[in-house]
Amino acid sequence: MADLLCPQCGAPVPVRSAAMPYAVCAHCQSVILREGETATRIGEAASLPFDVSPIELGTRGTGPDGLAFTVAGRVRWGWGDGAWNEWLLNVPGGRLAWLGEAMGQFQWLSERTDLLTHPLLQGFAAGVPIPLGATIEVDGRRFTASDVKHATCLGGEGDLPFPTPKDWSVDSVDFREDSGAALSVQRDAQGVSAYAGQYIDLAALRPKALRMIEGWTLPEVLR
Repeated sequence: MADLLCPQCGAPVPVRSAAMPYAVCAHCQSVILREGETATRIGEAASLPFDVSPIELGTRGTGPDGLAFTVAGRVRWGWGDGAWNEWLLNVPGGRLAWLGEAMGQFQWLSERTDLLTHPLLQGFAAGVPIPLGATIEVDGRRFTASDVKHATCLGGEGDLPFPTPKDWSVDSVDFREDSGAALSVQRDAQGVSAYAGQYIDLAALRPKALRMIEGWTLPEVLR
């Protein structure tokens, strides 16, 4: 699909995922809503701060299910003690996945709307906090809340399923399971979302087209 032209500054905006309704202009940070051939500016995203992730838009690889993926977008979140990335992945067949990245650890996640009926997540949606150590059973596995924080969106780039306004904040809870399965839930003013998958080494995704960072040599397993 051909690039769009940003309605604010006129710069080309690559279309990496035709299914995604939103894109962020890399030149002026305008958040663009795509409706067919029409591009409408609906706001402005925060400018992404520099980080040293080896992943970037266009990075390719193979997921744990054996299907190829391409990085189409990113949301970066910040909290009192740091920040993390959530990379949107295009998978063949119109599927989407997310690759969470925090402090060198990675989570391969897919949205699980069916989990929102669980009593723990219904309580979370109603404003009840989930404490560290809380447990939830999903798919016959027992997950334990290992990370609980309040975070603010630091910005977005590429194609995304939602806008990334500067004032967007979430309550985020990560759960772990003994064998490496992962569960992540987030709550904002619109409600709760849930994502399930697994912790995974970056090398296991056989990534290509990684970002070259000055002063950093790409490990042999990633070449």
